[in-house]
Amino acid sequence: MLISKPELDRLFGEYHIGVSDEQYKKLSVYSAMLTEWNEKINLTAITDPEGIALKHFFDSVYPFTLFDVPSGAEVIDVGTGAGFPSCPLKIFREDIKLTLLDSLNKRIKFLSELSDKLELSAECIHGRAEELGRKPEYREKFDIATARAVADLSLLCEYCMPFVKTGGVFAALKGADGRKELEASENAVRILGGKTELCREYSLPNGDKRCLIIIRKVKASPEKYPRNKGQMTKKPL
Repeated sequence: MLISKPELDRLFGEYHIGVSDEQYKKLSVYSAMLTEWNEKINLTAITDPEGIALKHFFDSVYPFTLFDVPSGAEVIDVGTGAGFPSCPLKIFREDIKLTLLDSLNKRIKFLSELSDKLELSAECIHGRAEELGRKPEYREKFDIATARAVADLSLLCEYCMPFVKTGGVFAALKGADGRKELEASENAVRILGGKTELCREYSLPNGDKRCLIIIRKVKASPEKYPRNKGQMTKKPL
């Protein structure tokens, strides 16, 4: 279940985001599927209608209004889980081309069905970022790589930056410690060919702290990255 259309309009409208009837319908289907599948596989701890609206849908869409997402941008969502942030984003930005990457096949099955039901035309890939980022068909092919709270930022940079073409961006959606994480990740950003463009702290309507970090890819990532997971964990950049 999802909160009513007027309630959702109020939530998004405060931040100058309009919600059409068609978008509301798709979000309602998304919410129902999320709740249903969550009983079979662990997708989310947030299952109440208000929580889904705020912490999944609003929190996925709003950060992408804070920077320029080019028309027709190719976006890869790394470690996407239940499709956040990129599936709600695709509902509001139908022009983007979406690739969803997750290491758990059960989640990919959910995402494939979600993509079909909501007509997202997403490419759903079962695989590991550190392996896929080395493959020529995916390496440096995306305008935007994004990830939401799946690992420490220095590790996320190594997972995500190799996917981004020169001139594109890595958009990391972090919590209250985002700025601190960024300071600790300066070396990783530089090594992987990035330059920090934006570190924007903001609050959700309920007061929860968030931080959007935009890293611009200014040169190609060295070929030896990403390393395997063991090396990354043992010797972070």
